[in-house]
Amino acid sequence: MRAGLPLAAVLLTAVACQSPPAEATGDPSGVVTWAASADRMGDGVAGRSYRLVVHTSAGGTHLRIRLSNAFGDRPLTIDSVHAGIQKQGAELRPGSNRRLTFGGARTVTVPAGSTVWSDPLPGRLPAATNLVVSLHSPDAGGPASGHWMALQSSYATQGDHTAEESGAAWNIPTGSWFYLDAVSVRAPAGTGAVAALGDSITDGWQSTTDLNRRWPDYLARRLQRADTAVKGVANEGISGNKVLADNPGQSALNRLERDVLSQPGVRTVFLFQGVNDIKAHTGVTAEDLIEGYREIVERAHAAGKCVVGATVGPFKGWHEWDPAAEAVRQEVNTFIRTSGEFDAVTDFDRILRSPYDPERMLPALDGGDHIHPNDKGMQAMADAVDLTALDCDTTG
Repeated sequence: MRAGLPLAAVLLTAVACQSPPAEATGDPSGVVTWAASADRMGDGVAGRSYRLVVHTSAGGTHLRIRLSNAFGDRPLTIDSVHAGIQKQGAELRPGSNRRLTFGGARTVTVPAGSTVWSDPLPGRLPAATNLVVSLHSPDAGGPASGHWMALQSSYATQGDHTAEESGAAWNIPTGSWFYLDAVSVRAPAGTGAVAALGDSITDGWQSTTDLNRRWPDYLARRLQRADTAVKGVANEGISGNKVLADNPGQSALNRLERDVLSQPGVRTVFLFQGVNDIKAHTGVTAEDLIEGYREIVERAHAAGKCVVGATVGPFKGWHEWDPAAEAVRQEVNTFIRTSGEFDAVTDFDRILRSPYDPERMLPALDGGDHIHPNDKGMQAMADAVDLTALDCDTTG
């Protein structure tokens, strides 16, 4: 393939160039370039198509997507899937929309509780691209799997319009991603990824919709500019999520394998979670939370991943804050900073807190509710990450 081709032409490699079909359920080679943790949505709608806009991190070739029926109670049939490049809204760049297959077939049935990878699609997908995945299910029903707080405008319609590059038929706006939970690419040898395991702060709440200003997005932009082999970023944040208890979403402990350890090319787990366990006042102690952290570290290390631990940010002013919760936060943060059990530490508390009231977020970084940073706060968090800590040696 010639270098310097227009983007649409690069992605739109002729179908005749496709490699022999790969086993759809096998672990894909490559590096995760986008991800979003799946959760139980509402009931699926038969005959509905979704046009899902996602923003890549690492660039590469041979993209694959992962479809999720993790929370379904019945098999899910997807009978048409295409991938293209966004022009504007639901409209795609001319010539960019390509059909994806699964084990060589256009149709795939995802068992209840399972995920399935597509075959690789020849062609190059650049970093920082608005990739559009369009999919149709003739029989969706029961609990749908997806990510409700996308902070990204996507689209839906009735009937199969997945092959169309026009946006005319896509008349149902949605702020959620349905059935899609990961995209990977084949990147240069040695390229790795980091998976950010977190809650609504990682998920991006209070950042600006459609502008990719979550802190992992800012981190991805830093990584693209840096001299590092880590280029992929998987955002595995779920709003309201806890380390120890399910709801919203499965707990970090219960979703660690599916959302993080199974993602291709992940070299480092970035663990930034715990404030929801603390502020819920369910009796969770610092010792309980520390044991949860230790289990995540042990499981990640057993899988050959490094773990960066991030301190829990200030949240005084949020309606669930009280001195007892603050005492737990301080004890947990002392453990993260001083235990030596993490491969590296990022001190988000230090970055976000006010010098005049360290239990409270700095007003200039506060999204307004005293727990979620604004765009400026999100960038400050990403800027605080030591990029060398993400490119750690997982072989020792």
